[in-house]
Amino acid sequence: MKFFSARFIIVAAAIATWESAMAQTTIPLVDIKAVDPTIVVELRYTGVNNCSGHALYPPRTTALVRPEVAPRLAAAQAFLRRYQYQLKIWDAYRPTSVQLRLWQLTHKTNYIADPGAGPGSMHSWGIAVDATLTDASNNAVNMPSDFDDFTPAAMLHYQGIDPAVRTHLHLLQRAMAGAGFLGQRTEWWHFTVADWQKYLSPEEVKRAAQAFETRWQAKL
Repeated sequence: MKFFSARFIIVAAAIATWESAMAQTTIPLVDIKAVDPTIVVELRYTGVNNCSGHALYPPRTTALVRPEVAPRLAAAQAFLRRYQYQLKIWDAYRPTSVQLRLWQLTHKTNYIADPGAGPGSMHSWGIAVDATLTDASNNAVNMPSDFDDFTPAAMLHYQGIDPAVRTHLHLLQRAMAGAGFLGQRTEWWHFTVADWQKYLSPEEVKRAAQAFETRWQAKL
């Protein structure tokens, strides 16, 4: 009974945080699956299987991005389907309030962006996604690591010896690069639109440029 009550409280808090954040955002956002319903979505922050160990989004949260970003994901999906694979989204738009909660819960200051410093997370601007692959039947395929793995295994450039992992990662990177995304050095699953500067105010671009000099690019 105590477990059920605790879980109910956590879910209720996630719903309240998300609803409050969505009511305050001024960023135009669209549902990724409304643009391409074939893209697989499994938002990890709707459950506990993430680095925080908590549900940060309410159940059945949709994966949102800016309207200009969604067609790029559809392009990546079209590329992958030619090779009998699919794009799977682990995270997309992340409200600043949720980013703050994630940062407070994990204390992974070398990986997770402090929303109060620099530009924060590009997820909170609606211009970044966390993505992986599935096969044509939506089965998981071997990748370098799981989501939110803050170890050398998660590096952009795979150092392992498994040829299947290398092939899958290269295919994902080709698909995302061809659709106009940049990868991230410490997280193979994280992708930001290459022209990210156009979506930030001049002041935020300036703050981002300053943050880039202090390893901000290594944080999600």
